[in-house]
Amino acid sequence: MALIEFIDVGMTYQRRGGGETVALERTSLSIAPGEFICIVGPSGCGKTTLLHCLDGLQTPTSGRILIDGREITAPGRDRAMVFQSASLMPWRTVLRNITYGLDLQGVALREALPRAQKMIELVGLVGFEDRHPGELSGGMQQRVNLARALVIDPEVILLDEPFAALDAQTRELMQTELLRVWDETKKTAVFITHQISEAVYLADRVVVMSARPGNVKAIVPVPIARPRPASARRDPQMFAIESEIAALIEGSHTETVVSV
Repeated sequence: MALIEFIDVGMTYQRRGGGETVALERTSLSIAPGEFICIVGPSGCGKTTLLHCLDGLQTPTSGRILIDGREITAPGRDRAMVFQSASLMPWRTVLRNITYGLDLQGVALREALPRAQKMIELVGLVGFEDRHPGELSGGMQQRVNLARALVIDPEVILLDEPFAALDAQTRELMQTELLRVWDETKKTAVFITHQISEAVYLADRVVVMSARPGNVKAIVPVPIARPRPASARRDPQMFAIESEIAALIEGSHTETVVSV
């Protein structure tokens, strides 16, 4: 049974100088409760647009997006976004950055603080509650960013290339940590990335988008047992799936050239 449904979703932008850009075209996809989905594809294929439409930050020009059968028309408490930039408030401590979403919801501080402390324990930041963002590494800032999203207890967590700005070693560490947190929370996760190996390591299924105008070109399952330790990255089956996805993306580039 699907939790999220994209039904023939399209998005067209009006260009300033006139004309239109079709970012998404007749995109359909179903996502099950608790599933971890990664979306990959050529640059400019509409991955982030699709995620923003799911969050309610943008409204599709055609089609519908449903959560639990309800059509999305605006941002809601059932969804939380983790962006590439942590965008933490430098004057707030780690603990108070995490409570920010609860503050906006009108949750009393006496309730917000213990909820934030549980998230600090979940993402491995115990002992850093009173630090400020400038005292944290990039990876630790993204842990705060993740905790801030999870503390409002959304049904769905949306992640827009959250590790893209990290160095390779920290990125792999954060991938493993994200899987640990996801395994504990069982949230439905939709993760955008340009890195195929990251998508395969994280996902239950990898959605491959076509070149613009974007739609779902293929859905590739990742039948590798969970939990997935860091060593799973060296599984020969993992490499085979990565190669399959790379060929699909390269094919999208070829199709674009031919169509021009």
